[in-house]
Amino acid sequence: MITGASSGIGRAAALAFARAGDRLVLAARSQAALKAIAAECVAAGAQVRVVTADVTRRETVEQVAETATAAFGGIDVWVNTAAVMAYGRFDDVPADVFDQVVATDLLGAATVARAALTRFRTQGHGVLIFGGSLLGTVVTPYMSAYVASKWGLRALIRALRLENRDAADVHICLVSPGAVDTPIYRNAANFAGRFGKPPPPVASAEKVATAILRCARRPRATVTVGTANRVINLGFLMTPALYDALVGPLMRAGGLSRERVAPHNGNVFAPLAAVDPQSRAHPSWARPIAAGAGFAALAVLLARRYTS
Repeated sequence: MITGASSGIGRAAALAFARAGDRLVLAARSQAALKAIAAECVAAGAQVRVVTADVTRRETVEQVAETATAAFGGIDVWVNTAAVMAYGRFDDVPADVFDQVVATDLLGAATVARAALTRFRTQGHGVLIFGGSLLGTVVTPYMSAYVASKWGLRALIRALRLENRDAADVHICLVSPGAVDTPIYRNAANFAGRFGKPPPPVASAEKVATAILRCARRPRATVTVGTANRVINLGFLMTPALYDALVGPLMRAGGLSRERVAPHNGNVFAPLAAVDPQSRAHPSWARPIAAGAGFAALAVLLARRYTS
C-alpha cells in the first residue's frame, strides 16, 4: 500500500515494488496520475488497485485500507510518502497554507498510522514506512511549515514505536532522504518570489525507493539517504552558531532558483492540473555549480569544526 503514489518518491516506490512482484494498492489525490502509474505497474507484472484519496480526510484513508483487505486479504506493508510544501518567510506564508502543509505532512501521517497500526496489531504483523526528510533533523529558513511537520513526524514515529513495543512483528520505519530530484519543489506553494529547488547534493527518487523496498524486506527504525546528511546533522548539533550563519545564504543560493514566481498556493490544497508526475525538479537545480560548492563547503567546514 502506498499513499502518495502519484509522483516523486511514492511513484518510484510503486514501480520498485511492482518490479519485485508485489501486489499494490496505490492512493493519491490525482486520479489521472494514479491511472498512469498503475498502468506502468501492471506492465511490470503487478496486480494493482487504485483509490483516489487524501490523507487529510480520514474516510478516504479508511477506504484505501478496506480496498486492500477486500482485494488481497490484508496489508503487509504501508508506505506513506504523501507530502506538500510551501516556500516563504513564516510571516509571508498565509496561515491557511501553513496549516494545510502541517495537516497533510504531519496530521495526515497520523491518520495513516492510525489506520495501519489498527490492522497490523489485529493481524499480528506489518511494516509501516514513512517518508521523512533531512529537514526532520535540521532546520532551514523559508520552509517553516514543512520543517515543523517533519520534526513532528519524527517525534510521532518515536512515540508510536514506544507504544508498540509489545508487538514484536509490527515495525514502524522512517526513511529520511536529503534533497531528492522530484516535482515537489516546483509544485510547492510559493511566497518567496523564486521557485524552490533541491539543494545539492541531490539524490534520485529511485535511490530513495530502493531504500524503502529494502526497509520493507528488512525493517530498520531509521534509514538515511544522502551523502552529506550525517555531516550536516553533526554540524547542526555540534556547531549551531556556524550552521546558522551559513545556512541562510546557502539556502538562498542553492535552495531557491533564479526563476521568479508570483505568490501561489501550488498543490497544497488540490493537485495541480496538467502536471507530469514523472517530471523532476526544474533542471536549473543542476546549473549553479557555485551553490553546490557552497553546500559542499558547509559540510567540510562543519566536519572540520566537529573533528578539531
